[in-house]
Formats: sequence, structure tokens, C-alpha cells
Amino acid sequence: MTLAYSPNAAALLTFAVAALCTALVVPLVRRLGLRWGLVDAPDPRKQHTTPMVRLGGVGIVVAFSLALGLTWVFGGFADLAAEKDQLIWTTLAGALCFFLIGLADDLFALPPLPRLGGQLAISMVVWNEGVRIGSIELPMNWLGGADLQLPLPDWLSLLATLIWLVGITNAINWLDGLDGLAAGVSGIAAIGLLSVSFSLHQPAAGLLAAALAGSCLGFLRHNFNPARIFMGDGGSYFLGFALAAISIVGPAKGLTSVSLLLPLLILSLPLADMSAVIMGRLSEGHSPFYPDRRHLHHRLLRSGLSHRRTVLLIYAFTQWLGSLALVLVNAEMRFLWLALATAVLIWVLVTTRRTLQRPAASSER
Repeated sequence: MTLAYSPNAAALLTFAVAALCTALVVPLVRRLGLRWGLVDAPDPRKQHTTPMVRLGGVGIVVAFSLALGLTWVFGGFADLAAEKDQLIWTTLAGALCFFLIGLADDLFALPPLPRLGGQLAISMVVWNEGVRIGSIELPMNWLGGADLQLPLPDWLSLLATLIWLVGITNAINWLDGLDGLAAGVSGIAAIGLLSVSFSLHQPAAGLLAAALAGSCLGFLRHNFNPARIFMGDGGSYFLGFALAAISIVGPAKGLTSVSLLLPLLILSLPLADMSAVIMGRLSEGHSPFYPDRRHLHHRLLRSGLSHRRTVLLIYAFTQWLGSLALVLVNAEMRFLWLALATAVLIWVLVTTRRTLQRPAASSER
């Protein structure tokens, strides 16, 4: 009997192996980075005050690949149809290519436009290999009729796929401004995609999400505040593309009114933050790539929140949004998960409000 007959066991094994491997590999990457002087120097726009190795993405990619390789050896993908098998390998190849673009930026500080051009080129190749948003399915059951499926013309399918892949990748990259923020949000989003994929009977996409979630958890062991290593653009590009592509080969494959909403809902916080930042920069006549401190985490820090409190607050909102996605797909125990997520969010909001009120109360005394 192989893992293909037990998707839950396969997902658990993939998650555990990815988390353990990341936790073990990242310290080695850090030591090599320090030995070779591959560090990120502090500057006024950044939060860290000492040079930090920013090659943690190498550990994430290695652990992710090892976990999926082990799952494949034990038959986790044995029952995968040939066309789905191609989508999985295309997703992995695309994620690796995005990682290499980010790694090149970490090592050589590439300008924004060449990075964007590389992302678009890889996304076009991935689209050509079948990882694409190909149709719109409108549910008509509530009107008593059959669902209406509208295939997208190639140009519109390509445009939608490019915006989706490149947009989510850069949203995760721009979120990587505080210790543990991008890794934590990506991990929560991956767990949401894992649950959603299994609920929609897409176990292969679920296994990819399990490996991604495990890699994020293992990396947080070394990246949560105070961080000892950064993932760098290589890591954030890899996580962002993997999340975007997994949502296409799994939940959003048909671009139904519900299935497209699921990954959008799970990833809505980083997407909204990126959109607001771009609009703000354009309104002031700056390039969308103009560096500033207008991201959500910067605003929360300026409001008086600590580094950790800011990260935990964004975590809480992300996991609550993920629980809403579970409700939309009628996942098992969905209302229990929503209730727990709501309780966590309320608790974080209440304690955060108390934290902000303490300095004011102290100054009055």
C-alpha cells in the first residue's frame, strides 16, 4: 500500500519532513553565508541593525524538494493522472526559476525591471505548459439551471494567469519586511490551500501546499523575531509563486466564482497591501518600485505596536481569512475552525488595544 491510498498520511508526512529538513538545513546555510560574507547590511529603511544572512530561501527550497521527493518515492503521487503530473512538475520548475531570479537579486542586486521581465517570461512558459486560468464557471443552480462554463480566449487566459502569478509573488515579496512575517503568512495561507485542496478533491495540490507549509514552519524556527537569518528575495519569490501556482492547479483551476475566491480570500491581506502601496506611490508620481515605508506593517509599527505584536496581528487576520475560505468550500468542521479563528482574532485585537493604551495611561500618571 502506498501513500496514494492515504492522502491525509501523505500530507502529514510531507509537512513533517519539510519542517524538520528546513529547521536542520537553514543553520548550515547561515554558517556558509557568514563565512562567505553574503549578508544584508542595515539601512534606514530596514528594521534590522546588524548584518544578516539573507539566503534562507536556499534552505526552504532544499527542504521543500526533499519532502516532495520522499513523498513521491513512497507513492504519494502514484495515482496522479498524466496531465496532472505535468502540472505538478511545471509548478515545481516555475517555482525554482522564480527562486533563481530572487537569488540573483540577493547576490547581485538586480534592477526592478529585469526582475519583472524574468517573472513575466517564466509565467508565460508556465502558462504554455498548462498552469493557467482557463475558464469561468458561473453557478446557475440557484436559478434551477445547469452551471454555465465560459472558456477564456487564450489572450485573456494568459493575461489573467500572468497577473495572478506575478501579482501574488510580489505581494509576498513586499510583505517580507519584518522578522517572520512573510514566512508566517505564507505558512498560514499554505495550510488554508491544503485544507481547501483536499475539500475540493485535489490531493496533489494539497501535498504541494503541505510541503510549503512545513517549510515555512521550519524556517520560522530561525526567522521569528529576533531573526537569525532572512529568506531573501529568493525565498519570498519561491513562496509567492508556489502559493499562486498551487491555487491554480488546485482550487482555482476552473476559475469558478467560488474557487477563484478561495485563494483570493486567503491571500487578500498581502494583495490588498500591495495594491494600496502601488496606488499610493503612483498618486505621488513615483514608480511602483519606489522604496518607502507605507506598507501595512510599517503603519502598524508607527502606531506604537512592537515588532512581534505587529506580526502576530497580521497572522491573526490571515488565519481568520483562511477559515472563511473553509466555510465557502463546506470543509469538515468549518464552523468550528471559523469560531476558533474568530476567537483568536478577537483575543489578539483586545490584547493589542490594551498594549496601545498602556503608554497613554503611563504618561497620564
